Amino acid sequence: MDELNSGALIIGGVALLLVFLGFYMLQGKGAFLIAGYNTMPKEEKSKYDGPAMARFVGKLLFALAFSMLFWLAGMLLEKSWMFYIGVALFLGFTGGALIYMNTGGRFLKQPPASGHEKNK
Repeated sequence: MDELNSGALIIGGVALLLVFLGFYMLQGKGAFLIAGYNTMPKEEKSKYDGPAMARFVGKLLFALAFSMLFWLAGMLLEKSWMFYIGVALFLGFTGGALIYMNTGGRFLKQPPASGHEKNK
């Protein structure tokens, strides 16, 4: 097996793994796989909606697997621009998800009160 085929096989395998993990997490399971959440003390974890976080990460895993398909196509078709599009999508999805998850208290069981409600 030459270098191109082995690289394509690895990327395809990782993309397939991300899809399987995505299906698992879409069921609201697997929050223990989310870095940061799994290391929190139980008191802190109780403040967060673990199944909602798992479902969001499941959707993210599908998006990352989709971007990896561009890597795979770029390798097999020998089109470097497809690989670069895949890398840009991968980084964009990852960065966007990090910003989304860490702002606005979206996964807190009781979201923080808005500024308008505090002043009343």
